Amino acid sequence: MRVLLRQHRLGFLGIGILLAEASVALLAPTLAPHAPLDQDTVWRLKPPLTVAGAGRFMLGTDQLGRDVLSRILYGARISLLIGIAAVAIAAPLGVAVGLVASYYGRAVDDLMMRVADIQLAFPFILLAVTVVAVLGPSVGHLIIVLGISGWVPYARLSRSEVFTLKEREFIEAARSLGAGDVRIITRHLLPNVLTPVIVVGTFALANTIIVESSLSFLGLGVQPPDPTWGSMLSDSREYVTVAWWLWVFPGAAILTTVLAINVVGDWLRHVLDPRAVVAAEGSAPR
Repeated sequence: MRVLLRQHRLGFLGIGILLAEASVALLAPTLAPHAPLDQDTVWRLKPPLTVAGAGRFMLGTDQLGRDVLSRILYGARISLLIGIAAVAIAAPLGVAVGLVASYYGRAVDDLMMRVADIQLAFPFILLAVTVVAVLGPSVGHLIIVLGISGWVPYARLSRSEVFTLKEREFIEAARSLGAGDVRIITRHLLPNVLTPVIVVGTFALANTIIVESSLSFLGLGVQPPDPTWGSMLSDSREYVTVAWWLWVFPGAAILTTVLAINVVGDWLRHVLDPRAVVAAEGSAPR
């Protein structure tokens, strides 16, 4: 019970952080003290809590005199948008492939799983870098690349789940009542696959945000002057020793977001999977 209570507290804390970040991202035009693209080199590289002619810079300014706080708030919009949209593409695609492959089996399963193996043979970040370099860096291309590149874990997960379900009695009963393949897949198999998919999707969201930040850091993500956390880190490389706030605050934003998502994912795993709950209670110290 103590394990469950601790998981609930951490889970609610993670949800609270994510809701706060989502609210801040949506309200960025209202909350940001300055326009994220406004430049004034007179106030360049000012430390946090600087009071200047244009107002107060709570988190300082960057090398072009832009407000760091405003850029972080607007960067949250892009990072969260890309992460959520990429998962929204990858999860349905992977689940559909896994359901069809495992339900029909044989040639269909072999073909789809070999395609998955080919994609897994390439490192994820290298594949994303290659495709983005060919298509060109933009928000739309980044979402498409991350979405299409991330379907394999969902396909393998749903495939393994369906293999254990399709010979169960309730599936046989549905067949005996005349249910077709589409009805069995959508009404009986899909609902039983959603729980683990939600958990995996939560962790995948954190990984997608890291990959987006990495691509932006390498200059292959969202292009300047649009602010993203990764591009802000990239811009701070030349000022690490003289302007610590340029990399500390964007890095803290990425760290906090990813940590909160992972905590929520772990909490969902315990809440949605009864076997995990039993294991946690059994391993808890008495």
